[in-house]
Amino acid sequence: MKTSCKPLFFTMLLGSILLFQGCGGSGGGASPAGGYGYGDGPPPKDIDVSGLPDAVPRHEPITLAGNKSPYTVLGKTYQVMPSSKGFRQRGLASWYGNKFHGRTTSNGEIYSMYEMTAAHKTLPIPCYVKVTNLENGRSVIVRVNDRGPFHGDRVIDLSYAAAKKLGYSDQGTAKVEISVVDPSNYQDNAVAWPQLASGPAMLPEARVDAGGRANNAYLQVGVFSNQLAATDLSQRLSGVTEYPVVIRQQPSPQPLFKVLVGPVADHLKLFDLKTTLGQIDNLSPFIVYD
Repeated sequence: MKTSCKPLFFTMLLGSILLFQGCGGSGGGASPAGGYGYGDGPPPKDIDVSGLPDAVPRHEPITLAGNKSPYTVLGKTYQVMPSSKGFRQRGLASWYGNKFHGRTTSNGEIYSMYEMTAAHKTLPIPCYVKVTNLENGRSVIVRVNDRGPFHGDRVIDLSYAAAKKLGYSDQGTAKVEISVVDPSNYQDNAVAWPQLASGPAMLPEARVDAGGRANNAYLQVGVFSNQLAATDLSQRLSGVTEYPVVIRQQPSPQPLFKVLVGPVADHLKLFDLKTTLGQIDNLSPFIVYD
């Protein structure tokens, strides 16, 4: 990995970041260099991605945020595609890591190098793509929520975790094939995928007493297969709420780390907190009962 570059390249990189932020993008999508960005790199400690689940495709509305079209970066103008249906592409993939970890992506979400996400120049946000490393045959499914890469002939920027799972994080780039995943077809064929923080599909029924107070109610704000990612989110949440932020491990069928806020005894305060966290960190918290 490159950790330094010539002053001219740094000037161009800084200029492109400022320009792209003016177009409504930021975070990893502002990096023309992806995994070779100035000062970018992997996490401070090596992570095990062998048990990291892929992103689970689901139907999501195309947002205004992140889909400004046309937009211009480094003198080149890009048109966001109106639909991702049937899209396929081959080219060079890069990755972006700790330089952009915790910053906002082009659609306003928080970038985590531990999650299965990606940046693409023209695919509508959000969408899901299958990325196959043509050099070793490995595949992952990632959620596109950012713009980039804008350097050379690279066609997609993956999160560090996704790149490591594909086996090219050390070399920086790899030849890949990208194909859009239709959530309808995926859900028809998917079997036994781990539950992620996308909805309360397996949660118990709410238990509320006659006074409208919830018993041992928490907000679940994230589920990760990697403890570092769970810890990172819990630390960020601790700075925006007075309620305790805890991590609970689910040992089977595979280790999962749940980030919970609470308990919150007052039912009205619980829903107020749910709304507040959703607005502050672009999360989708939902209520669980202990």
